[in-house]
Amino acid sequence: MEQTVEAVNHVIRNRRSIFPPSYIEKDIPEEVLLTILENANYAPTHKLTEPWRFVVYKGESLNKLAGFFTERYRTVTPPESFSQARYDAAGEKVLKSNVVVLICAELHPDKLPEWEETAAVACAVQNMWLTATAYGIGSYWSSPGVLDLLAKFAGIPENQKCLGLYFMGYHDAPEAPARRTPMENKITWA
Repeated sequence: MEQTVEAVNHVIRNRRSIFPPSYIEKDIPEEVLLTILENANYAPTHKLTEPWRFVVYKGESLNKLAGFFTERYRTVTPPESFSQARYDAAGEKVLKSNVVVLICAELHPDKLPEWEETAAVACAVQNMWLTATAYGIGSYWSSPGVLDLLAKFAGIPENQKCLGLYFMGYHDAPEAPARRTPMENKITWA
């Protein structure tokens, strides 16, 4: 049992945001990706609504997602401010990733407040993050300012809300220590 606790503590305390510039060209095997997604399904969920919904971009579909960002840049940028370098960079994070997951919450306003569904989805993403870390896969959760447009692009149903993108890839980032303030500064004993 102690080995299990130590393994869990190690993964939790060594999880970091690893960004696409550190990703290497190595494919995440389908069975590993499915395990990461399956572990999301074991997050806590009030009233068992299981609100997490994911749209997975891998392979050719990454080009479509990158195209969304480059086109968005082109359409909102005035001609006098347009930069070819920024246009090319708009989809770069997507294309450097092996997998990008659109994170959504299926809302049940008749049963629960939105914040509870959002919290459950956040727990599901944490399960994904810890599993990815255990497999040596870097990842991070991004919430760009275009979530409503992303939802429309992806065809997300009206009863769902887009909460961000989860980027994944094997990486060559060096280990970095955690930057946390002492826990005793955050606890009040009653």
